Amino acid sequence: MSEGQKVFRSQDVSTRPGVYVFRNAAGEVIYVGKARNLRNRMRSYFMPSTALKSEPRRRALIHSIASYETFEVATESEALLLEAQFIKQYTPRYNVALRDDKRYLLVCVDLRETYPHFTFVRLRKDDSCLYFGPFPHATSLRETIRYLEVRHGLRSCDCPQPTVETRQHCLEETIRDCTAPCLGKVTPEEYRARFDQALSVLKGEESAHEVLKELNDQMTAAAARLDFEQAAKIRDMMEHIKTILEPTRRFLNQTIARRSNPEANVAGMDALQQALELSGRPDYMECFDMSNISGTLAVGSMVLFRDGHPCTNEYRRYRIRNSEATDDTAFMREVLTRRYGRLLRENLPLPKLVVLDGGLPQVHAGREIFEQLGIYGRVPMVGLAKQHELIIFPDRPEPLYLERENPGLRLLQAIRDESHRWANGYNRKLRIERIRESVLGEIPGVGEARQAEILKQCGSIKRIMKLSAAQLADKVPGLGVKTARRILETLQQHASTTLPGSVL
Repeated sequence: MSEGQKVFRSQDVSTRPGVYVFRNAAGEVIYVGKARNLRNRMRSYFMPSTALKSEPRRRALIHSIASYETFEVATESEALLLEAQFIKQYTPRYNVALRDDKRYLLVCVDLRETYPHFTFVRLRKDDSCLYFGPFPHATSLRETIRYLEVRHGLRSCDCPQPTVETRQHCLEETIRDCTAPCLGKVTPEEYRARFDQALSVLKGEESAHEVLKELNDQMTAAAARLDFEQAAKIRDMMEHIKTILEPTRRFLNQTIARRSNPEANVAGMDALQQALELSGRPDYMECFDMSNISGTLAVGSMVLFRDGHPCTNEYRRYRIRNSEATDDTAFMREVLTRRYGRLLRENLPLPKLVVLDGGLPQVHAGREIFEQLGIYGRVPMVGLAKQHELIIFPDRPEPLYLERENPGLRLLQAIRDESHRWANGYNRKLRIERIRESVLGEIPGVGEARQAEILKQCGSIKRIMKLSAAQLADKVPGLGVKTARRILETLQQHASTTLPGSVL
């Protein structure tokens, strides 16, 4: 029997839609799933017959479960979105789907166009366009957009400005009732009025109810004349539109889900106050994490929780400035000095609890900086070690172990995981910028994904050049010796033509 089977109590799990997270004995997330009924789905994992009859991979998962968490949401669509977010955040070993960079569809509208149209994208950009989504049900989304285009005579071509020249071989006017703005059959004002009507449906405004009522009348009429096939098609279209209009929230990270549960936040803070013997409730917490690749592109993150939930507008990122800093403890010293030195200079409030992602080395580094700044003893500080989720104190020889279901530990895990996500996101951003500026991009056959993997494994161009072709191929998964040799030859050629003192 796994540890998860020992601690599972069905009466403690809601019957509402939501997402469940399984962790192993080391506290690592190993599986994320969604369910229409959390209790029923969770019970299916912990039934004795499941471990006996399941295929080997699922049995291995079940026997690895040491603890679990559940996150209630309002609808199944929200569960899909939150599940995808968790999987991309934690990359659990037992999840196969959704671990890549593929994302749910969004609808993009550029209102600066003379004749706006709907386009499908997977990434939201800062480009002044209007975005809707993400939508977890791609079929419903595509069918709804197609219906709106036909109903309102909108164009579906991709050209920014349709003209007579771009209309070659276009049959949209015939097969989709397009108003053909490219031929001047409708003025920009008339087209914009049509588009605004379609847009109001996607926004879920009053016109959306009018469209559903219109479809319902059409379905009733079709059924009355015994055209059941047409009635079924209209019924399906109504379901597609209802699915798209179903209100959903965008989940940025696992802690956002806790905002809707203030009771859990209060329970977590009270449990922490008791477990850590704090003088007051930790309603203002800050957590720090460091991220780097072989000592390069070192960054730090600070995330801030108020009343048990994140305040994303107060998050901070730090690029490590000290060139002599080579490890996480040195990075931690710099970040803590910069953060709390600033708070003291500007006479700003200090947090009720500081959490460091790490063990004794990080906590000792934190204590050293707090003593230098004169705030040691004024601001409580602990570390959270990932391996066994032990709470480390700067002034106690023994760590504190809290049960997996302890709401205080859950709150610590939430803020730690959020700081980890924030640090890794910044590191990833810098890595992508370095890739774009790197000479690796000049090598044929070495795309951005491979560049990222090479820099991740080697750290810098200088370190790559110290390797042989065989060593480089062995260090980077999927890289052949031939390609590695071509990479090294290109780097050496570039170095020979670069002015002295310049950096690759």
